[in-house]
This record gives sequence, structure tokens and C-alpha cells, in this order.
Amino acid sequence: MKRAQVKRRRKRKRLARRLLLFSVSLTVAGLIMYGALLLYIRAAGPPELDVPTATVFLDRNGHPIGDRHSGERRYPASLGDISPFLQDAFVAVEDKDFRKHKGFDYSRIAAAVLKDAKAFRKVEGASTITQQFARNLYLSHHKTWTRKINEAIYARRIETFYDKDTILEGYLNTVYFGHGMYGAEAASRFYFGKEADELTLAEASLLAAVPKGPSVYSPIDHPEAARGRQKIILDAMVNQGFVTREQADHALAGRVALKHGEWDGAEKSAPYFLDEVWREAERILKKEGRAIAEGGWTIRTTLDPHHQQTAEAAAERWLPDNGLQVGFISMEPETGEITSMIGGHDYAESPFNRVTQAERQSGSAMKPVLYAAALEEGFNPLTFLKSEPTVFTYDDGRQSYEPQNVNGKFAERPISLAQALAISDNIYAVKTIEEIGYKPFKDMAERLGITGNFTDTPATALGTAEVTLYEMTGAYNRIAAGGQRIKPTTIQSITDAAGKTVYRRPDGETRQALDPADAYVLTEMMTGMFDPVFSDYTPATGLSMRPRQTRPYAAKSGTTLSDQYLIGYSPTLTSGIWAGFDEGRQLTENSDKMAAKKMWIEFMEDVHSGTPPEAFKKPDGVTGVIVDVETGGLAVDGCGKQRLIYMKERDVPKKLCTDPSLRMDRSSDTKEGGPVRLFPFSFFE
Repeated sequence: MKRAQVKRRRKRKRLARRLLLFSVSLTVAGLIMYGALLLYIRAAGPPELDVPTATVFLDRNGHPIGDRHSGERRYPASLGDISPFLQDAFVAVEDKDFRKHKGFDYSRIAAAVLKDAKAFRKVEGASTITQQFARNLYLSHHKTWTRKINEAIYARRIETFYDKDTILEGYLNTVYFGHGMYGAEAASRFYFGKEADELTLAEASLLAAVPKGPSVYSPIDHPEAARGRQKIILDAMVNQGFVTREQADHALAGRVALKHGEWDGAEKSAPYFLDEVWREAERILKKEGRAIAEGGWTIRTTLDPHHQQTAEAAAERWLPDNGLQVGFISMEPETGEITSMIGGHDYAESPFNRVTQAERQSGSAMKPVLYAAALEEGFNPLTFLKSEPTVFTYDDGRQSYEPQNVNGKFAERPISLAQALAISDNIYAVKTIEEIGYKPFKDMAERLGITGNFTDTPATALGTAEVTLYEMTGAYNRIAAGGQRIKPTTIQSITDAAGKTVYRRPDGETRQALDPADAYVLTEMMTGMFDPVFSDYTPATGLSMRPRQTRPYAAKSGTTLSDQYLIGYSPTLTSGIWAGFDEGRQLTENSDKMAAKKMWIEFMEDVHSGTPPEAFKKPDGVTGVIVDVETGGLAVDGCGKQRLIYMKERDVPKKLCTDPSLRMDRSSDTKEGGPVRLFPFSFFE
């Protein structure tokens, strides 16, 4: 018997020694692991606390006009810009010992472990604010042990390298408040229409109720549940001494006004323009070695809110409600800054931008590009070519082309370049490209920024190549800028989340795309579309706009069966419009055909309202003379169609309009002449 007892004692001792050894080993292993963890944390260094934030767009005056976010609308705010009531509310309800612990609340962890063990799954959370911040930054929200371990490691790293204010600030900038709002600032603006530092105790405690379950405690969708959670938070704030019972009761009894109905998402202002800003910013930042995905950018754009609103009002007034689409853009000749943009009738229905993405035939709007090349090749405003039915052959004579004018008529005599441009004669244009050749025309188009696929066929002179309104308006803008290679832009500057300016728009390009004298001569010829003195077998193409015209404009329209173009400029602003149907169906109704002209002249007159008319600035080497439109001779009494024409000094005609030889010369096809400028009436007599 004694022998059996001895054996049992020995067995118990061996078991005790094994348990002790196991405990010691486990403790040592734990200490080693903890030491290794501390070494890892020190070696790994501080984790990045970069929070993805919304990019904010400003107009040229510095006023917000929109934002862009990657699935999370978030506006960064420093702790000093967040209401102390909201800070205290979160500490009270989420982590009362936040200021004391090193990342973990061990008593809460122990209680949670017991509940999880009983349920054999992860059911109870015990996360501190630091752990939640780590989860928001780096991890998923799935309840798994792996995630909890990683969460703990990240939390300890954060606590090791950052102070409590930094952690709380980061946490309040990452919390999800429902309805797509992340962070206190975005939530405050959405729910209450105010900055986060303006929140009252009632508003802060109600806002702090939401993150527990945004789909359950939203004060918009579930006001009673939100108020119940708000009471719990206020009680916790009282218990921990953040507020008095009287303050809490007053906050709970007060009515909180929600302002979410006034929230417009900050993306409705010029949405097509903002899309283009985003694309341009992406290209710019890539060149600077940065990525737009970093977020938090402040992009000061070139948008002029008055121009944008004026363009939208004109579109609303003149666009028929029949599916007709529109593209509209305006920019400054001096800088290339784009001041307004409309990419379609309704962004919500179609974000496809008809300014930058749609490639359509420009029709006769291409003629100024052709005539810019012709001026370089020796043409001048008084170069006469005969307008008559003509069959042109090409492809070594294997194919033929017989262009028509819009009304099927012809002048049946030579007309000047100035008049051909004003009435948009097609025979003159095709004869011009046949005369100068395709290469000079295509070279000019490239210099003016047009990348269309131009073919060596006569119809190319009439704008059959498919181009974008963006490029066409940019080309006119270069002519308006005296021939300088001004590049259109939507951005003035870009600042990163740290406040560092990483990009600022450089000064305007100084290289020339076109000789300043040729640019000016072409500009003055383009004023002719508004002048009845040029009317012939067909009226000058802009006469319908003349009753509203109060100042000089240089412009050209373009028409195809499916497209209406009008692009033009004053000395300070260029604008272009396209109107048509997306599917390319023909324009048959008069309201569809006239929409572009009505919208263009209304926009230009309204944005210039209140400013005195300006003349286009004449460069050296150009002079103005009054000539007879029909003969091209210097005007004297007895010549009926007189007009001021600008041309290079070498091209000024020597003969009077009464000289019989001019009448004889103009009776046959000839390429010669002196200058001609438009408007028998003048704004600057």
C-alpha cells in the first residue's frame, strides 16, 4: 500500500515538474516572442498614416467647385479643427482609457476572449481607438483571429511612434459615418452643413452615434435608433466627466437640424470640365513623379464661374428638347486657360464629353486653317478665283469630285478670298487646296494643334476629316493669339495634401505657329461673316447674329448634314460650339440648325457685357485700305461695295476700283490682287 502511495507521489511530482517546465518554457517563449515583436516594431519603424482624402477643385477665384474621391469622400482636418465635443464623445463611448493605455485594453480583451471561446467564433470586439485606426488604415473589417493579430501589431507600432493626439486625429479622419462620408469633416458637412469645428454637443453626440452601425444608427434613415445611441454616448460623457448632466440633458432635449437635403455632392458644377481637369492633372502629376491616386490634392482650375453659368444658360435656352447634343468650350487667347466647358446636354445621362472625345466633321469651320496656309503660300484677301460649277479630278485622274455650295448656286465670276470666306464658297476652297497643295495645309493644321486624319482628296478642303471641337477651338485660339502656339489648359496650380505646390501653369508659349501678320489678316477676314457687304449669290453666313452683335468678332461656321459648328473670338476670348445628334442623324429642323449660332452669340455678348468693344491688335507690316469688294481696287466714288480690308503692305492694290482693266481681269479666273477687309460699317471709325 505504501509502495503504491509513493508511486503516486512520484508521479504527481513528475507532472508538477513538467507543468512547471512547460510554464517556464511558455513564459520564456512568450518573452522571446514579445522581445522579437518589439525588435520588429523598432526595425519596421513608424507605419505610414497617410489617409486617402478627396481632391478638391477650385475655380480661378479660389472658390470650391467640386471634389473627386476614390470611393471614400473625405476631407482632412487637424485635431484643432474638430469639435472637442466630438473628440470627447468618441473617447467616452469607444475607449475611455485611450489616454492611458499603450494600444490595448487588457480587461476588455479578456472579457471578449471568454465570450469568443464560449461561442467558438469571433463575436465580441474589444478594440481600442488605436486598433480601430489601424484597422481603418491597413486591414479589412472581417472578424477573424488573423486580422486581430495583425491589428494588434499595427496598433503597437502606431502607439510606439506616434502621440495620442496624432492617433486621435487620424482616427477621426478615417471613421465611416455612412452615406459615403469618411471622417469627421465630410460627415459634419453632409449631416449638418457646417465645418467639424462648429459642431455643438447635441450634433457631436448624434454624429458619434453613427459609426457603431451606419446602416442602423443613421439619423436620416433611423432617427429613433440614432437618438437611443446618442443617449448612451451622452451618459458615458457624463460618467467620465466630459460634460455635466445638465449639459447632456439639454443636448438630448434639443432638436438637431439635419442639412443633408442641401448636400449636392460638390460634383454638379461643370462636371464635364472637372473630368477634363482630372485627366490633365493625372498627366501633369505623372511628369512630376507623383500619382494622382495619392489624393488630397487641391487643384486650382481655370474655370470662370460667370462664363460657365452663361454658357449653361444659353444652352438651356436654345437647345431643343429632342435629343440634340452640344459641345461648348471657351478659352483665353493670351494664356490658353479654358474658362468654361459643356460636354453634353445632361452629364447624368451621358458623361461622354463631346468637346474632347467626339470626333466629327467640322465642315467649313476648317476653311480658316486652309486659308492660313494659303496666306503663307502667297494668297492675300484680294486674291480672286472664279466660283463656278467645277469638276475636280484626283488619284491620277481616276476619281472626280464636284462640290456644291449650300444653296446650289455659284457666283459665276471670280470672287476674292475675303468674300469667299465670308459667304463660305466651296469652289474657292477646293481651288485653293488644289493651288497650294495638301502638304502646306496639313502642316498648318498640325502647327495649329489639329491631329485629324487628312486625306489627299479635294473634299478635305471642306472639312471632311473628323476632328474634336477641343482641337478646332484651340486652333482658332492660336490664330487669336497672333499665331502663338498657346496650349489650352484647365489647371492653374496643383497643391498636395501637405500644402506644397507641385505645379504652377507656366507662362504662355512664345513659339509661333503662324506669322503674326498672317494671323491678323486672317482674323480681319473672319470678321466678314457678319458683314452684309459681302453677300452675293448667298448671304454672309453670320448675318442672323448681327442684330445682337455689339463688338468685332472673328468667326467661322461649319455645316454638314449632321453637324453645326461655330468657332470665333474677340481680342480676349475664344469660344467654339458643336451641335448635332450622337447617332449622327441629319439636322432637319430649323431650331436644330440655328441652335449653335444663337447660343454662341448670346454667350459672347453676355460675357463681354459691361466692357468696351476692343479692336484686334494690328502688328507691324499690315495696313488697312478701303477697297471695292467686287473688283478689289481702291475704293472711290462710284464703286458701290466698299469695305475696309487689312493686308500686308506689299499686297495693297495700286489700281482704283474704276480702272477698266480690273473689270476685265475679274471676268476670268485669276489668282492675283491686293487686300480687302470686312465691314463697310466699323466699330472704330
